[in-house]
Amino acid sequence: MQPDQIATFLDLVESRSFHRTADRLGVTQSTVSARLKALEQALGVTLFTRSRAGTDLTTEGLRFEPHARALRAEWAAALRAAGGAGAQAMVVRVGIQHDLVGGRLADWLAGFRAAVPEAGFYIELDYSAQMCADLIAGALDFAVMFSPRAHPDLHFVTLGDMRFRMVSTHAARLSEVDPARYVLGNYAPAFASAHRLALPHLHEAPVTVGQAAAVAGLVTGFDGSAYVSEDAAQALVAAGAVRLVAEAPVLTQPVHAGMALRQRTARLQARLLAIVRHQFGVRRPGPAPGRAG
Repeated sequence: MQPDQIATFLDLVESRSFHRTADRLGVTQSTVSARLKALEQALGVTLFTRSRAGTDLTTEGLRFEPHARALRAEWAAALRAAGGAGAQAMVVRVGIQHDLVGGRLADWLAGFRAAVPEAGFYIELDYSAQMCADLIAGALDFAVMFSPRAHPDLHFVTLGDMRFRMVSTHAARLSEVDPARYVLGNYAPAFASAHRLALPHLHEAPVTVGQAAAVAGLVTGFDGSAYVSEDAAQALVAAGAVRLVAEAPVLTQPVHAGMALRQRTARLQARLLAIVRHQFGVRRPGPAPGRAG
């Protein structure tokens, strides 16, 4: 039984298609079939049935699935342990949504190091979809993100909301905002939905950008208007680069902490969760947005 066989089996559980799994794993369909056949031979059971309607798990496949997930997680942990951690007892891998960091990365890291002084830290700035994939694969221990992905291997806790304010180089009031010079920040689906409902006349902007630093740069360079995080708005206003746009509603984006389901009660994850709750002013656990069962 090989790790690539387990990975192929679990991808087939999600895709229900040999063709899609081959595309997602970057291999041929014959390779997918060969890996599955070898795994079935090792187990002595049939894991999937194939028909014109698609690919479905057998009863034996359903029984094996949770064990396959545990095997994948243990293999990832074993690889990381074998790689060593230098002078530290371990390396903790944390993912943080790009737009959450701003100029506060040092504060995040100081909090993590104070909470887990025996560890070294690897910080990855990324987007929600990739962080969810890395949590599933065991490449991250913990992540803070905008858009959690419901998955049976993942657990999420809602931390609070990130606030966004509209700023402009030329408009003092919402009625003065020039749509031709508006920059739409495409930060996450929840933010986009709130923006569409609140400001439909500005949602079809001539420029759309998915990264906060780029949005802030374009507002001044484009002599335009845009929503930026409240912290970024305050900094830009203090620098005299923009003004807050009166009458523009404050928009919010929920923020979540994510971890592997099997680690949701682990001491390490509890320490990290306490730090990010403090960052968002949360005094008690928030409800999880839900996970697949």
